[in-house]
Amino acid sequence: MSTKFEISDDFIAEQNKRSEKHLAEDFDYLAKKLKRSNIEIEKIVEKAQNFQVAVPSWGVGTGGTRFARFPGQGEPRGVYEKLEDCATINKLVRSTSAVSLHIPWDKPENVDELNAFAKAKGLKFDAMNSNTFQDQIGQEKSYKFGSLSHADKDVRAQAVAHNLECIELGKKIGSNALTVWVGDGSNFAGQTNFRRAFENYLESMREIYAAIPNDWRIFIEHKMFEPAFYSTVVSDWGTNYIAAKELGEKAFCLVDLGHHAPNVNIEQIVSRLIQFQKLGGFHFNDSKYGDDDLDTGSVKPFQLFLIFNELVDAELNNLPNFNPAYMLDQSHNVTDPIESLMVSATEVVRAYVQAHLVDRVKLEEAQKNGDAITALTTLKSAFTTDVSAILATAQSRNGGAIEPVKVYRASGYRTEKHKERPARIGVSAGIV
Repeated sequence: MSTKFEISDDFIAEQNKRSEKHLAEDFDYLAKKLKRSNIEIEKIVEKAQNFQVAVPSWGVGTGGTRFARFPGQGEPRGVYEKLEDCATINKLVRSTSAVSLHIPWDKPENVDELNAFAKAKGLKFDAMNSNTFQDQIGQEKSYKFGSLSHADKDVRAQAVAHNLECIELGKKIGSNALTVWVGDGSNFAGQTNFRRAFENYLESMREIYAAIPNDWRIFIEHKMFEPAFYSTVVSDWGTNYIAAKELGEKAFCLVDLGHHAPNVNIEQIVSRLIQFQKLGGFHFNDSKYGDDDLDTGSVKPFQLFLIFNELVDAELNNLPNFNPAYMLDQSHNVTDPIESLMVSATEVVRAYVQAHLVDRVKLEEAQKNGDAITALTTLKSAFTTDVSAILATAQSRNGGAIEPVKVYRASGYRTEKHKERPARIGVSAGIV
C-alpha cells in the first residue's frame, strides 16, 4: 500500500519558479483589464482557490469502447493505487481533494487502513457509487434484464441490499451521499411494461431512501440511453425530478452532461432543477455524439460556461437548497488519465471563474428590454476572457503547479509507476 514514488512539493516549487515571471506579467495585465469593469481580481482568485470538484476512483484507469480496451502503462491495480493517482492530481491542481468510490470495484478489506491512507494523502471521500449495471463474481441473481426495476422481486432485493451496503461503507469513510445510476431499460418494444418497471424502481428506491442518514443526500442519475437502447427507466430530467419528489427532501437529481440527447439545452434543465430545489450535482464530461465521456470542455466549452452561468446566478442570489456536488466522470481511451483529469478540473474552475465575470446588471437590463444582442455579447465577453492567469495563480497559492501537465511530465511519474505496477489482467480501474 505504500507509495514508492511521489511528486514532492519541493519539485513543484522548483518547476513553478520557471513560470512565475510570465505568470506575474499575465496576472497584472488581467487585473488591469478586469478593473476597468470594476472587478477586483483578488476576489476572483479567492473564488478559484476555494472551488472543489471531486474525481472518480475509476477515472484514473484507462477506459475503453464497446469494441476494445487498451490498457495504459502503470495503471492502478486497486483502490490504494487509485488513491495514489488521485492524490497526485490534487497535489498539482489543488482543486480535487475529494474522491468518489465505486463499489464493489473499490471495496476495501480494512476500512480503517483505507481512511488512514486517504488522510495521509490529503484526500477525503465524496459520494458513494453503487453498481447494479453489471454482474459480479459469485453474484446470485443477474442484472442482465434490470436491477432496481427488475420484474423479479428477488433481483430487486439483491440490488437494494447492495445499495444499503454502500451506505454502510460510506458512513465509515466519511461520505455524505449516495449516487444511484441504473442501466435498467429495454432493447425491444414490448420487452418491459414501462409503468410497472418505474413502479418497481420507485419501490426499490424507497427502501434505499429509508436507510439514508439524515445528514446525507441521495442523487438520482438519469440517462437517455445505453446500455438499453429502446427505453431507459430513468431516461430524462423529468423522470428524475418525479422520482426525487416521490422519495422526499433528501433526494436530488444528478446531471451527467453526456446523458442527454444531442443539442438538448442542458443549461435550461439545470435552471429548472435549481428553481424547484432539486439540483443535486453534476458529473462533468463532454460529448460530440452521445455519452462519449470525453474530457470536460474539450468539445463544448461554451455550453459548460452557460451551465455555470446558471449556477453562479443561483449562488449570487443565495437560492434555497442550492448546494450542488461537483464531480468529473470521464473515460480516457487515448490519453493519460491523470493528465486528462487535471485538464478537466482546470476547465471546470475556468467556467466557474468566467461566470463570475458576467456583468449581471447589464445582462438583466438587456433581458428586461428584450435586447438579445446585448445579452449575448455580455455573456460572450465573460466567456472569451482568458482567465488562465487566475487559475494558475490560484493553483500556485494553494501549493499546486502553475502548469500542472508540464510539471507532471517533467516528474516522470508515469514512468515510475510503470516500474512499480506490473500489468495485471482484468484490472477494473476504468470504465469500458
